[in-house]
Amino acid sequence: MGYRIEPATADRFDDVATLLNPRGHERACWCLAWRRPRGLSPGEGAAHLRELSAHDPRPGLLAYLDEDGTQEVVGWVGLAPRSAVPSLQRSRVLPRSDPETAGTTWVVMCFVVRPGYRRRGVARALLHGAVDHARAHGGRVIEGFPVEPEPGRRVPVGAAYVGTVPLFESAGFDRVGETAATSGRLPRWVLRRELATD
Repeated sequence: MGYRIEPATADRFDDVATLLNPRGHERACWCLAWRRPRGLSPGEGAAHLRELSAHDPRPGLLAYLDEDGTQEVVGWVGLAPRSAVPSLQRSRVLPRSDPETAGTTWVVMCFVVRPGYRRRGVARALLHGAVDHARAHGGRVIEGFPVEPEPGRRVPVGAAYVGTVPLFESAGFDRVGETAATSGRLPRWVLRRELATD
């Protein structure tokens, strides 16, 4: 199934809201966990993400599906160069990077796929789009911190927002190390893809 991957620009912000805050909660995450400025109140998340969407590099990508002549937004991936997510550099459970490469090392932060479209390749299409997007913006490396599924079991939706190791491996990422982080009590790994030689 083919998906069209587009940057989350300010003129697509209604589609961003459809995915990140479908019920209109004031305290929605807005994919800001790693890039929330100090002092930003929970109610200011939407305005801050809208502002980020007005500038390059965009804070995420959207997946669209054309079905029966209608266009549906079906997925989101949040990503950024490490230099745009300084809180990641302060993490106690995820690895830090060399400050000299922070501008060219990109990180995939989270996935959101709308109910009814899960297990249909949306996250895979978004991850491939993330690789292309990072490369187009000067990225030399792209990383993620996905969960390792338990053998024979599906990852619960609440833990899968960071992606899974098999998903990243299917997109050409290599497992390079463990982290001290978990999602849904599942261990998270560092997966990395070098872009400079692609």
